[in-house]
Amino acid sequence: MRKTVVAALVVVVPLLAACTENTRGDDAESGDGRTVAVSSTDDGCELSAVEAPSGTLTFDVTNDGSQITEFYLLDEDGLRIVGEVENIGPDLSRKLVVDAAAGTYLTACKPGMKGDGIRADFTVTDSGDEPDISADEQELVDAALANYQAYVQDQSDQLLTKTEEFVELYKNGDDDAARALYPEARTHWERIETVAESFGDLDPKMDAREADLEEGQKWTGWHLIEKDLWPQDAEDYTPLTPAERVTYADDLLKNTEILDGRVQELTYTVDQIANGSRGLLEEVALGKVTGEEEIWSHTDLWDFQANVDGARVGYEGVKPIVEQSDPELATALDARFTELQDLLDAQRTDDGFVYYDELTPDQVQELSNAVNALSEPLSKLTAAVLS
Repeated sequence: MRKTVVAALVVVVPLLAACTENTRGDDAESGDGRTVAVSSTDDGCELSAVEAPSGTLTFDVTNDGSQITEFYLLDEDGLRIVGEVENIGPDLSRKLVVDAAAGTYLTACKPGMKGDGIRADFTVTDSGDEPDISADEQELVDAALANYQAYVQDQSDQLLTKTEEFVELYKNGDDDAARALYPEARTHWERIETVAESFGDLDPKMDAREADLEEGQKWTGWHLIEKDLWPQDAEDYTPLTPAERVTYADDLLKNTEILDGRVQELTYTVDQIANGSRGLLEEVALGKVTGEEEIWSHTDLWDFQANVDGARVGYEGVKPIVEQSDPELATALDARFTELQDLLDAQRTDDGFVYYDELTPDQVQELSNAVNALSEPLSKLTAAVLS
């Protein structure tokens, strides 16, 4: 399939990021108009160009500073995430690949991975490229888009239903039932986490962890309620009052309703699906494997499984395309997904999974190794669907 096919599809939601493993960026491509070198420092964000032609763009981001950084391509409103690469260590490089339509955007480097970042305008001009795709290829694309849209809409609907049940239990003080429902409800969030995160105004209100709060940021959402339900590891914790419970629970439900309304209107492109699959596995590597996502409840394996579910569904949706363009990659991904799932299944219980703090260091390392083994071929997925 020609790489220009995606440009012919309507881009309604922000594109999600595709990236390589952390490496030095010394071998970055240059001079082709669609590759932009980015240097992120502790107090700067320098791009080799502020304009590029529409189509598949590559941002080769190198961290020339002393802090871990991340890079974003944002829609012109500065809120919707078009693409991102995170967790770029000093003296390392990662590539952000997006298929961008003509329009006005913002770029942002975020040293320390906090704040709004160092922002600048970025323009994508109309390249005039025309798609070249056969009827058979278009059929594969259409099926992938329709199936993924239906999946995300269904998961969002289930998230809203479970959140409604959860907040009622929590507000009524039925803590045992609320604790039991908590990981089940969050499963539906985690399966579509990269889609939810593309709405930059909602994600910090709904899913911010206490350790990641920026100075002056008001803490709301799932993890605040999590701490109130599992305060045993917290020092000098004062439980929320009944009135505060109502306030925070109603706020979570309101934002979930807003999210569901937006999600039901979304359409997708095949690179968004591929990038979303890669992004979900990054969520596993950055939060779930470390045990930092559910630091109070230790229900990280529920989240882990849900991220893998979403990544697998995204991959399987575009798998027929990949089997045509890179059959060896499809075979490798099938094997790696199976290996990771086998390790997760070994930790299942009648009620879901064992709690993360019950895993041995060797079991955690096995899961981490399996995630890394899957990450490498999955980083090639977007290129395969756009080739």
